[in-house]
Amino acid sequence: MRINLFRLSAPLVFASALFSQAANAGPEIEHWTTKNGANVYFVPAPELPIVDVRIIFDAGAARDENDPGLALLTNGLMAEGAGGLDAGQLAQRFESIGARFGNTAQRDMAVLSLRTLSEKKVFDSAVKTLATILTQPDFPKKALARESSRLLTTLKRLKQSPGAQANKAFYKAVYGTHPYNAQPTGTEAGINGITVDKLRAFYKKYYVARNAVVAIVGNLDHEGAVQLAESLMGDLPEGQPAADLPSVDALAQGNEIRIEFPSAQTHILMGQPGMKRGDPDYFALYVGNHMLGGSGLVARLSKKIREERGLAYSTYSYFLPMRELGPFTIGLQTKNESAQEALDVLRETIGQFIKEGPRAEELDASQKNITGGFPLRLSSNKKIIDYIGMIGFYQLPLDYIDTFNERVQAVTIDDIKNAFQRRIKLDNMVTVLVGGGVTKDTTPAKQ
Repeated sequence: MRINLFRLSAPLVFASALFSQAANAGPEIEHWTTKNGANVYFVPAPELPIVDVRIIFDAGAARDENDPGLALLTNGLMAEGAGGLDAGQLAQRFESIGARFGNTAQRDMAVLSLRTLSEKKVFDSAVKTLATILTQPDFPKKALARESSRLLTTLKRLKQSPGAQANKAFYKAVYGTHPYNAQPTGTEAGINGITVDKLRAFYKKYYVARNAVVAIVGNLDHEGAVQLAESLMGDLPEGQPAADLPSVDALAQGNEIRIEFPSAQTHILMGQPGMKRGDPDYFALYVGNHMLGGSGLVARLSKKIREERGLAYSTYSYFLPMRELGPFTIGLQTKNESAQEALDVLRETIGQFIKEGPRAEELDASQKNITGGFPLRLSSNKKIIDYIGMIGFYQLPLDYIDTFNERVQAVTIDDIKNAFQRRIKLDNMVTVLVGGGVTKDTTPAKQ
C-alpha cells in the first residue's frame, strides 16, 4: 500500500449521494466525544448505502522537528503492516469488499480515510481492518526501507521540477525557522535518519484519542455512528492533544530569490504569511482575493497579465488558512524573456488592489458567484466530510456552513480595503523566480 503524498483520500469508485439542502442551509452536524476523548462530527446521509469516515490527527509535517519526512512515513507505514498482516493482506481485505482506504500527511494534519458500503457484513469487515491499521501498526523494517527508497526517488524527481523548486524556496523564505517551512516529503538527510523506533515514538505521541477528530458521513443513525467511533478509537490511548505550534511572524522586509533552472518558462511565486482558520478577517480576505486572483480568467490578475498583455496562460492567488498563518500565494508561469515584465505587472496590479479595493460591480459579481455556487460544495458525501473534518480539526463553530453565505454577503468594499491594507504588505513579500536566465537581470523590480 503506497504512501499517498499529495492527496487527502484515495480514489472513490462509488457515486456520492446528492445531499438535499436548502440553498442557504447546511447539513445538521452532530458532535460528541468518545469515551477516551476523541472529537466526533457526524452527518447522517441515508440516500445511498455508503459510509465515509475520516480520522484526522494533529500529526502533520509541522510535528517533524529534527526528522523531516517523519510524519509522512509514520502515516504511510501504518498501512504497510498491522496486526500481523502485511500490506498486501490489508489491501486485499479492503478490495475484496469494495472498500476504499486512503492515508496522507500534510503540514497541519495526518489523515486516515475509509469509504465502504453500509451493508453490515461489508461494513463490519471494513471497520475492523481500519481499526487494525489505526491501533496495531507493526512498522515493518522492510517496509520502511522500501518506502524510504521510494520517497528518496520522489525527492530526486522533484529536483527536476522548476515548480517544485519554486515552492520549496517559497516556503523556506516565508516561514524561516517555523515548522511550516519544510516540505511534508522531507529531506534526504531526514529520511535517511528515520528508524522504526522513531516511527513508533511519533505514533505513540500523536496517534492518541485526544489528538484526533473523527468525521463520519453516511447511511447510519446516531447510535450507529457512536458505535462506529468507539469501535475505531476505543483501543487508542487517551493521550494528550499536540502542543500549540509557535505563531508565525510577519515578514519584516521583502526578499527576492532568483534560481537559475534549464527551462523555457519561468515560475514566479510571490507571497507572505496570510491567515489562519477562524481568522476574524477571513471573509474579507477570501472575498477580496476572489476578485484579485481567485476566480480564474475573470479575476483582475488574469485580465491584466493574460488578456491585456498575453504574458501568461494563467495566473492566480489564494489564501491557504492553516492552524497558524498559512501562506498568501500569488503565482504564474511565463516565457523566460517575459519574466521581469510579468513580475512588474503582477506587483502593480496587487498594489492597486490593496490601495483602491474592488469596484462595486466586482464585489457584487463575486458575492453572487460564491454564494450561488456554495450549494454545489455540499452536493456529495465526500464534499460534506471535507467540510465537517475541517470544522472539527480547526474547531470552527458548528453553524459555519449555515452562516457562510450570510457572512460572504455581509462583506463590504471598506471591509476588503481595510483587511488588505492591514494584512497584505507588498513591499515585504517574498518573490521567487525559477527559470532560464533569471539571474542575469539583477535590476530591482519596479514597485
